[in-house]
Amino acid sequence: MANHPSALKRVRETRVRTARNRSNASRLRTAVKKLRTALDEKDRATADQLYLPTIAQIDKSIQKGVLHHNAADRYKSHLTLAYNALGKKK
Repeated sequence: MANHPSALKRVRETRVRTARNRSNASRLRTAVKKLRTALDEKDRATADQLYLPTIAQIDKSIQKGVLHHNAADRYKSHLTLAYNALGKKK
């Protein structure tokens, strides 16, 4: 365990950052999972509601350092292809 005040502060900061990073990563995984489920079930209405917020969440995760930008681009590309494959809006 840390003994110096600066080391104790680093421990506190690390705990806060870890919780924040875990929360952001979980939020991203949940959004992507919900959209993928809607796409797999070919549920156009749900996919329409989830598509743009999920893409926004992916972009936010780049800024927060949860995802590398290339990985985020890959996610967006695969999700967009699947979304477009459902067909046009009625």
